[in-house]
Amino acid sequence: MKKEPVKKEPLPPGIGRNFYAAGLNYRSHIEWANKHHGTSFKVPEQADIGYRSPNALIGSGEDIVIPKDSTGPVEFEGELVAVIGQRTKNISEKQALDCIAGYTLGNDVSERTWQRSDRTLWRAKNSDTFKPMGPCIVSGIDPMAQQIEVRINGRAVSSYNTRGMIFGVAHYISRMSRYLTLHPGDVIWFGCDGATVPALQPGDLVEVVNEAIGTLANRVVRET
Repeated sequence: MKKEPVKKEPLPPGIGRNFYAAGLNYRSHIEWANKHHGTSFKVPEQADIGYRSPNALIGSGEDIVIPKDSTGPVEFEGELVAVIGQRTKNISEKQALDCIAGYTLGNDVSERTWQRSDRTLWRAKNSDTFKPMGPCIVSGIDPMAQQIEVRINGRAVSSYNTRGMIFGVAHYISRMSRYLTLHPGDVIWFGCDGATVPALQPGDLVEVVNEAIGTLANRVVRET
């Protein structure tokens, strides 16, 4: 079967009307987080989805701004992102990928002290600029066979393949569509694998890289 060519398109205006994020979707990331952060997360028994705020979205080339009262650490999470292309409700897992316009990259920047102390993730995950996404939307790729690498100041600090997801892209979309109508421009982030250190520091250039999609690059600054 002839493989569809990869097509790249710019991120459209208004993307992220609804912003969903899969949590705890890679086993080794769960194991690392429990050891490094002293948490007690368990491997989920079913696909679970969370919400993020579109106010946190920025594009490639824009600055990640660490709030002045953050005590850190502030960490990266390089992720695959699916962009919904058509209104979808009650779709089967077999057909779920048909509703996707394409894929892009995301950096789920996270303030870990706030993540532990706040009842919700309202600022730990959703502070302004904490969700870089881009650089473009790519169609014609297998979302379950993508190598994601994170670099800080040009040095690779994380690398994993999306085949390691506990619950795949099609499963998530099918399950979500049983309860939620998905709309064009909605985005779903699918989590990261492995370690998310070193912590980001002002002046760092953090890049999320995928061969097909390209490079999402953002400089880190501290609020003045």
